[in-house]
Amino acid sequence: MGRESLYMGVHASTRREFFSRTLVAAGAALVAQGCATGTKAGRHAAARRKPNFIIILTDDQGYNDVGCFGSPNIKTPNLDRMAAEGMKFTDFHVSAPVCTPSRASLMTGCYSQRVGLAATPNKDGNLEPPSYVLFSHSKCGINPDEVTIAEALKGLGYATGCVGKWHLGHLPPFLPTRNGFDSYYGIPYSNDMLPSMLMRNEEVIEEPVEQDTLTERYTEEAVRFITEHKEQPFFLYLPHNMPHTPLHVSQKFAGQSAGGLYGDVVECIDWSVGRVLDTVRDCGLEENTVILFTSDNGPWLIRGEDGGFATPLRAGKGTTYEGGMRVPCIMRWKGHIPAGSTCGELATTMDLLPTFVQLAGGAPPTDRIIDGKDLWSLMSGTPGAVSPHEAFYYYFGQELHAVRSGPWKLRLESTLRDEDIYRPGLNRKDVKIPPALYNLQNDVGEQKNVYDDHKEVVERLMVLVEKAREDLGDSRTGRVGKGVRPVGMVAE
Repeated sequence: MGRESLYMGVHASTRREFFSRTLVAAGAALVAQGCATGTKAGRHAAARRKPNFIIILTDDQGYNDVGCFGSPNIKTPNLDRMAAEGMKFTDFHVSAPVCTPSRASLMTGCYSQRVGLAATPNKDGNLEPPSYVLFSHSKCGINPDEVTIAEALKGLGYATGCVGKWHLGHLPPFLPTRNGFDSYYGIPYSNDMLPSMLMRNEEVIEEPVEQDTLTERYTEEAVRFITEHKEQPFFLYLPHNMPHTPLHVSQKFAGQSAGGLYGDVVECIDWSVGRVLDTVRDCGLEENTVILFTSDNGPWLIRGEDGGFATPLRAGKGTTYEGGMRVPCIMRWKGHIPAGSTCGELATTMDLLPTFVQLAGGAPPTDRIIDGKDLWSLMSGTPGAVSPHEAFYYYFGQELHAVRSGPWKLRLESTLRDEDIYRPGLNRKDVKIPPALYNLQNDVGEQKNVYDDHKEVVERLMVLVEKAREDLGDSRTGRVGKGVRPVGMVAE
């Protein structure tokens, strides 16, 4: 199959029907096995109704832009309450430092390189130079042949709803309603892209979008979805457009934060989180609902006061330093996730698909590589639980920048362009930046290069680098990954 193949119609629908039947059968077998062996996942699935899942995703919110993660000026009492009642993940990563590839990984449980959405064709259909995110002129999107987290849960009897920013393709084959969601309400791409349009399912209902009240409208739509589906298992995906610039907030929140307009926007999102938490409580679903909050990448530092902070991490959006790809994450499931706990093990958004599907009594797809791992041992606070990842890869587009294993992060030789791609006006972008090794346990800010002090660690991580280049590719070296699947394209 080539990149120009069309993935829609009878082929995709037939495949999905087969996958749903297979998933349900696998789920029944897994529940039976769990009851027989006494595994926690099996006991959860067998003892009660399947848990509901809510993912709240913000756009460009920095690691430091939450009260319980250290923000000195932005007040987030509802997120802080969520952390006090659940678990804070301090080493949680997205797979890319920009929107589209990060969201592709969350939806598919795979590196964006694997599903063809790391770097997409430009408006002329060429791959050189690539775009790193989708635009309103893009002719591609998520391949309908992929299995999304929504499809997997829908096959297990879940109601599925998406409210907010999609950014995995705005053309019909790529919309949420064609990729596992029963309903959709939101903007199909970033809020700075034109035409600015609000959609309900597959129909444009507002153009241009009145963005000052967008967060509140998303919230009320989410509340409605929860209320309407409280009697059945549901999956709600709530990806806010904010605080991506241009920033918008209603008069109710304007001027209220010590963190300026950016703080106003984040505090409005915190209000939204509170509404979701209260609705789940009022519906009597607190002990049966997993709620997760995170961001799609680090803060957009070049936006100045309209951007956030990644303190104490280095850099931000658009870079493969920790500030670009380590994000705040909070998970709450009353009675199951230990209250007031913290997890310092490496985890990623790719892990949500396999984790949620298994908690729902099913099994992830077995006909393809899924890069995510089951996080339940970390979420449940199992003593001695460690990250399920032997390695984690830091890509920008199709270029491999770094590899992580345990506390060690090896950055490969790069150029000034790679380090400062979102900083305009720099000269000599071809200047070489030497490789670096950081011990993130001791140096989370990536300040001290200990490359020359730990040659044995460098050698071990270079083996992992070669594995990544073989599987996922590396455009810097001209390597094409053997495990890469094609992006979805529409016919001209």
